[in-house]
Formats: sequence, C-alpha cells, structure tokens
Amino acid sequence: MKTYLDCTACLVRQAVDVIKIHTNDPSHQHKLAQAAFRELAELDFDQPPPVMAQRVNRVIRKLTGKADPYREQKEHFNRLAMRMLPTAREWIARSDEPLQTALRLAIAGNIVDLGAKSNLDDADIEASIHAALSKRLVGDSAEFCRAVSAATDILYVADNSGEIVFDRLLIEQIGPEKITLAVRGAPVINDATRADAEMAGLTELVTVIDSGSDMPGTVLSECNRAFRERFEQADLIVSKGQGNYETLNDTASDIFFLLQVKCPVVARDLECTVGSMVVRHVSQTSNLTPTSQYSE
Repeated sequence: MKTYLDCTACLVRQAVDVIKIHTNDPSHQHKLAQAAFRELAELDFDQPPPVMAQRVNRVIRKLTGKADPYREQKEHFNRLAMRMLPTAREWIARSDEPLQTALRLAIAGNIVDLGAKSNLDDADIEASIHAALSKRLVGDSAEFCRAVSAATDILYVADNSGEIVFDRLLIEQIGPEKITLAVRGAPVINDATRADAEMAGLTELVTVIDSGSDMPGTVLSECNRAFRERFEQADLIVSKGQGNYETLNDTASDIFFLLQVKCPVVARDLECTVGSMVVRHVSQTSNLTPTSQYSE
C-alpha cells in the first residue's frame, strides 16, 4: 500500500507525539521537530506509511539516546489487558463458537495503537473489548476458522503491546503447537517486542521470533533471515494490525489480515468504514476477498 497525501497529517502527529514524550523543553522540542520534518520532507509516496514512520522514529531516537520512549505506556496497556484476561476467557469458555469469539477479541485488541491515536485511554480499550462480541465483522470469519484449523504451520505476526495479550487468546484456541509468533526486532511506537511477548506469557506458550526490524509494519527486505525463512515456509500467515496490512497486503502469500480500521485511508483501501473490525484474506491463488461480505 502506498502513502497518500492524507497520511502526512498522521505522520506529523506521530512525530509530535514522540517528541513530547522525549522532552518538555521547547527549545529541544523544536530541534527534534526540525530533524523529524526534514525526514518527512523526503517522503516517498510510493512506499507504505510505516517506512516513513520508521525513519522519523529512528532520527528522534538517535538525537535523544532513548531507545524505547513508549515503554511506560506499553507496560501499562499490557497490565490492563492482563487484568481483562479472566473475563475474556470466561466469554470464550461460554461461547458456542470459542474460536470465533477469540478471533473477535483479538481484533478488538487492535484498538491499542498509539500510532493511530495518541490520546488512547483505558476506557477506549475496555469499550472495544466489550463491543467485540456483538459488532459485525467485515469479511468471512468462518473461512478464517477453517483455514487455521487446517493449517499445520502458522506464522502469527503481532502488532502492538496490550493487543498481544488478546492475541494469546486466539493463539490458545488455534493451537499453540502449530504457531510461531513474530514481534518487532526493536522498539518503535507501542509495537510489541519480545519483552511484551514475555509479559503476556507467550514466550512460554509458543516459539517467538522477531523481525529484526524497527519498522511499525513488515517490509520483508527489512527483516532478518530467520523471519523471512519462517514467512516463506509457513503454510498460513496471520497478520495483525494496520501497519502490517499497509506493508504486507501486496505480498504473494496466503495471509489473513486481522485489524480494526482506524483511518480513512485504510478504510478506502478496504472498502469499509472507520471503526470496522476486518478479516481480510489474501492468497496466492485468489483475488482479495470482497469486504462487502459480513459475518456475525
């Protein structure tokens, strides 16, 4: 997916957000903003938005020496999600279709995206999780359930901290023994790294690898050899979140994209509305699954 003019406003807002996290000193903020905006001035609109987000975050980290400015927020959202886990597990246990219920909860967890919304609070997350069981899905959830049940080697590409706790519910229902979980190779925004997988208890449940990249998405040429090998070998890929959709949607692999749509640009690309919970299937042998199909 390429970058559109409307994406630039979000990239500027992300830069301002991370600068404010780093410092309250106006003179320092101005210097960081100048450096970030110089990067943005070189924006390549043929590349997906996460490519520019990576560049901006890199230059700010270099100038400040702070490797993970969102660490405190990431840990907060992990703890919040862990507190919600018992209730979510109870919903799954009581469900007639536990796999579909876990799918809904995992997609609902994608609301924890500070790249898309800087003023996200606990109430937003709690509302998203509680609405998950009744909100309709764009796409075919039954097709997803059939695919993961038939697959024997699944690469599950995680997106954000907090969200990764709800991913655990879906992984438990699919079958941890056939899943490799991939996280980011280094901190960027609130994307999940190995530390978040550990906090969610996933390192004890599945094999966890990292992409080797600090991009808030997945560009294969940026990823390490271990990730690329798993990507090529997997008979099914589950991809979470907008950043992964923006960077992987043109990849010739069998992929299910699971995400909440948080911006008009992605909504237009998926032919749905902002706020939609989406299951989008892209395969080597078929065209994109029409997003006008809904499942309850």
